[in-house]
Amino acid sequence: MKKLLLIFSIATLVINCGSSSKSNSSSVQLNEAKVVDPTEYASTITSAELKEMLYKYASDEFEGRETGEKGQKMAVEYLKAQYQAMDIPTPLDDNDYFQEVPLEKQSVSEAKISINGQSFKSYEDHIVLRSSGNMDISTDEIVYVGYGIDADNYSDYKDINVKDKIVLAKVGEPKDADGNYVTSGTMEDTKWTNGRQSLSSKRDAAKDNGAKGLIYMDNNLFARYAPYFQRQAMAGGSGRLSLKSNTPELTMLMVNDTLGKALFAAILEDEKPKVIRTDIKLSIENKSEVIGSENVVAYIEGSVKPDEIIVISAHLDHEGIKDGQVYNGADDDGSGTIAILEIAEAFKMAEKAGHGPKRSVLFLHVTGEEKGLLGSRHYTDNDPIFPLENTVANLNIDMIGRTDPKRKEGDRNYVYLIGSDKLSTELHNLSEEVNSKYCNVELDYTYNDENDPNRFYYRSDHYNFAKNNIPVIFYFNGTHDDYHRPSDTADKIEYDLLENRTRLVFHTAWELANRSERIVVDKATE
Repeated sequence: MKKLLLIFSIATLVINCGSSSKSNSSSVQLNEAKVVDPTEYASTITSAELKEMLYKYASDEFEGRETGEKGQKMAVEYLKAQYQAMDIPTPLDDNDYFQEVPLEKQSVSEAKISINGQSFKSYEDHIVLRSSGNMDISTDEIVYVGYGIDADNYSDYKDINVKDKIVLAKVGEPKDADGNYVTSGTMEDTKWTNGRQSLSSKRDAAKDNGAKGLIYMDNNLFARYAPYFQRQAMAGGSGRLSLKSNTPELTMLMVNDTLGKALFAAILEDEKPKVIRTDIKLSIENKSEVIGSENVVAYIEGSVKPDEIIVISAHLDHEGIKDGQVYNGADDDGSGTIAILEIAEAFKMAEKAGHGPKRSVLFLHVTGEEKGLLGSRHYTDNDPIFPLENTVANLNIDMIGRTDPKRKEGDRNYVYLIGSDKLSTELHNLSEEVNSKYCNVELDYTYNDENDPNRFYYRSDHYNFAKNNIPVIFYFNGTHDDYHRPSDTADKIEYDLLENRTRLVFHTAWELANRSERIVVDKATE
């Protein structure tokens, strides 16, 4: 990492994403470039420094940065050391750059169930889909909620209180006299009837209505799930990582018709919600292992509007070691991780020169992206360091060091942008005009299409911000033959492209941080 020295003469250099002779006229309110020219700071982002750091970060020494493992711990220490060397503080107390992310390595839980003195067997009659912990319950009532649907025009929860209760629901959805589903008015399967989607929809309905447990009867789905769960149990568990919530999770069991009828004999015929009087004893042992992991957070406080936050994110983890081979993850997402370090240094140099950002800029390196966006979900859902309502935008960088071999047309100096127009027209326009003014990278929106079968919009850490109506831009170079393979190494990175794309993110963040008014969210979702 270079020393923090301002080199004012670089303002005259001609660099792709540095200086520009384009007009300053714009329909978007770009910051007062006549007073502070950010190109001299952007020009400190160099391919040489990016290369030096990435060769270290994506080396075998870091063992593929598997979440919760030795290599990931080395990665977070490396990032912390870089920020300390740059004199960029953390927003956390006690000079702690690590936001602890509580994870669990999943193991199949087993339940013991008896109903009116009759015992039922794991994998033959019931399986535990999820458990918030060990459980030992004896009760003489449960709440039957019919199909377990809670929609705008039909709800099984409308006239019954299920708070802190165990609820019983069955597969399916009622139909009207014409054979149409009641929630949609059509014969097409809905989220309440469509396999795994119905399972999650009914789970969420039970949780949203305050239930502490859901027993779900679906004979066909049970026949598919039970053998898989039994194999996992015999093998010692799935090993899948999950994020522990701040609030107790809904405990959920799936049962077959035999157990469902034992709970309520008329379950197949009766649709009306009601309290069921029956003697149930339920015991669950949660065998999951607690795993510790960390997000790394550093920030530069805004000089005018410190409570408004721009978040620049990338994931620090990768796939670890498999079959003795290190999955280095140079592009995924070593490229984004190192890009943030260079962006942070550029902002710090500006601050030292008296040109610090008006809004605060948070540099957020998240863990567990490869395991299901876990680190970013912890930040947004469990422990936002800054209030989400104060978060202006998230610029997320995930793979910006290579080119997409499937991309047949256009200059190699491109980047895919995803999400820029989903929530804020103003963010999209600002992004376009910043690029035109400073960088001239080809902005490709191929994967921004709502019908993109890859669904990249939902597959990186920006999504956890977007779901909270925070405008996002996801910077991405596309996949390649080395994606999620041990051959994703630092020698294959195209460092001139990495430099230009990193400068583009910096310039965009600079405008967001320094414009007088916060960008408007004009496409908020419910």
